[in-house]
Amino acid sequence: MTSDTIPLIARARAHAQEGRVALIDDEWSMSYEQLLAASERAARALLAAAAVADLDGARVAFLVPPGCAYVIAQWGIWRAGGIAVPLCVAHPAPELAYTIDDSGASLLIAHASLRALLEPIARERSVPLIASEDLERHADVDHGADGVEHRARAALPAVAPERGALLLYTSGTTGKPKGVLSSHAILAAQIESVVQAWEWSERDHILHVLPLHHLHGVLNALSAALWSGACCELFPRFDAERVFARIAAARGLTLFMAVPTIYARLLALWEQASEEQRAAFGAGCRQLRLMVSGSAALPVALFERWRELSGHSLLERYGMTEFGMGLGNPLHGERLPGHVGVPFPGVEVRLCDDGGDAVPDGSPGKIQVRGPGVFARYWQKPEATAAAFTADGWFETGDVAQRERGVYRILGRESVDILKTGGYKVSALEIEEALREHPAIRECAVVGVPDPEWGQRVAAAVLLHAGQTLTLEQLRAFGKERLAPYKVPSLLRVVADLPRNAMGKVQKPDVTRWFTTSDLAR
Repeated sequence: MTSDTIPLIARARAHAQEGRVALIDDEWSMSYEQLLAASERAARALLAAAAVADLDGARVAFLVPPGCAYVIAQWGIWRAGGIAVPLCVAHPAPELAYTIDDSGASLLIAHASLRALLEPIARERSVPLIASEDLERHADVDHGADGVEHRARAALPAVAPERGALLLYTSGTTGKPKGVLSSHAILAAQIESVVQAWEWSERDHILHVLPLHHLHGVLNALSAALWSGACCELFPRFDAERVFARIAAARGLTLFMAVPTIYARLLALWEQASEEQRAAFGAGCRQLRLMVSGSAALPVALFERWRELSGHSLLERYGMTEFGMGLGNPLHGERLPGHVGVPFPGVEVRLCDDGGDAVPDGSPGKIQVRGPGVFARYWQKPEATAAAFTADGWFETGDVAQRERGVYRILGRESVDILKTGGYKVSALEIEEALREHPAIRECAVVGVPDPEWGQRVAAAVLLHAGQTLTLEQLRAFGKERLAPYKVPSLLRVVADLPRNAMGKVQKPDVTRWFTTSDLAR
């Protein structure tokens, strides 16, 4: 028996027969055949470390930068029968310890460059810590009676598609991160939906610059590529100058996926570049067949500016750790700025009011999702799992959207982006989009600050362009020309930066605290 019962491994087996290159990083260029062999060695090393024939759903947490070693560790865990728990390479020790403790990880894997972070955590918990480089080098050896070394080739466990595969933790923008458990079958459904929507093929070559503890990097950019027989070129971290140069060089790239913050940084670099560099970057972009933006709302101004310099209308999509991709603008056809398109293949989406009834086009409603790609459960949180689903099996996303002629526009997270002020419900994302039109404002975040009279007051934290100033009176005068009076911020704070997570999403609870603990411009 082999681990070919895992859908992604089975796909890789077929690609290996065709001799395709699977991964490129700073050290290796690895074919599908080499990846399968290396991940098999990793699986055997993990089984040996645990002294079992099957990890049988044990959680294995791994701290490895994006690259071939990451994929070897992930696939090795799967092929040994374990559940992979990727850790964020940018997290400090307390956050790593939280994920390890919450998941109940019984094995840890660390890259040499990050081992020092995990060693104290492993020692305190008496959990074995394995070096990622030892996984790839592992070989079972048996010394026979003739004194000759013979490789022991015990079968890897049979891993059914219904077994747990991946435990990803939510971004924690509105509370403590929760572990989202997906099976191999669920992961396969999510991958197939993305591959179909974006027409992935073995001819594709993606430049991967995203973190790999988050669904965007794991599913859309890495797993979809390997499912399709494509080549995935991984950078260990995002470096604007390096990415700019790689796109300008082109050399076979067909896809690029990023968060809005990355596109904004590349745009800033383009503005500082010479005419020759700008031309090379623009030409490189035009050789790509698709550029995707996600994980945070894409500002309309950024969408339009990027189209001018690259020729690409960024494909914005909407998804969550709990179900993969749910909504997306079309691969072929018009992509509306500020909108996230229509449901992905195999995904059902509906909008409901507070009573659970469907809302008509033009009215805001809570987004609910159903389909084979929806997660199994929150790890060790049965109450949270039960609360996340309706009686008829729809997942409650916690996000609010509006549908216009079948096309969806996200209004924001109900808990932080839907503000209740003076009896009105307003979208913080709508207000932010309007404020970004102010010539002095580079970026902004709008939050609701508790107020006994209004319920919440609309508050704006803004970053200004160099040399600019802005008063609350000036902001309100600008806002009243574009927004209903109750949507115009009554609180303003000019800041040097906004707090963001590893995916570039603004941490709005932190922004709200600025207004409750700091001097305010009123």
